[in-house]
Amino acid sequence: MAQTAIELSSIEKRYGAHAALAGVSLAIAPGEFVALVGPSGSGKTTLLKTINGLVTPDAGTVRVMGEDAGAVPVHVLRRRIGYVFQEIGLFPHLTVAENIAITPKLLGWPQERIAARVANLLGLVDLPAEMGARLPAALSGGQRQRVGVARALAAEPKIMLMDEPFGALDPVTRDQLGTDYRALHDQLSLTTVMVTHDMSEAVLLADRIVVLKAGVIVADGGPAELSRQSQDPDVRALLDAPKRQAQRLAERLGGAA
Repeated sequence: MAQTAIELSSIEKRYGAHAALAGVSLAIAPGEFVALVGPSGSGKTTLLKTINGLVTPDAGTVRVMGEDAGAVPVHVLRRRIGYVFQEIGLFPHLTVAENIAITPKLLGWPQERIAARVANLLGLVDLPAEMGARLPAALSGGQRQRVGVARALAAEPKIMLMDEPFGALDPVTRDQLGTDYRALHDQLSLTTVMVTHDMSEAVLLADRIVVLKAGVIVADGGPAELSRQSQDPDVRALLDAPKRQAQRLAERLGGAA
């Protein structure tokens, strides 16, 4: 097994005069769940997209499972990495089962294997088997996002990239999906990198939080470690936000925790 699942070395990316990433280096071990957080424009999504080739860095190297990502054809690289994003992007004219089966079909899997994988994934993401025959328009937002997760897992990737995957959902559905995905991450021994604006979500789901600001990493560590050690005022403000919210909720609910 590779010592690192993902390794970014001195990554730079500019859009005109704007440095989206300014020499970012980051190593992620197999099995880690890493949350990328920071203000809008800090480089989170750009960093995420360098991993699967949706963004080509101007300088630096990306290695995935020990292999130079720049030496792998982009379509091959992307089929090895699951990708879930807020807009989901299900094909409206295809059934749920057909949406999930897209990548296995492109890889030439036999129909029996595809059917078995679709059935297994529907169970993994807690959707009834009969939902496979429905069109996306017949599903709720939470159900569509579960299908998006299943589709990303269809070709059995070991790495999952998630860009604000639950951001458009109501709070209850978002919390349930986050909890369910974390259980899947552990069950399938995945390596997950998730962009989120929700610091509470990062603290509750991730093993490690990487904070970006103006294209550079300003903090990196476990939630408790960052809370104890970080002196950067912007990082402290991010980390203190969930505590303040919890305190206000407790006060509003009459002291209930």
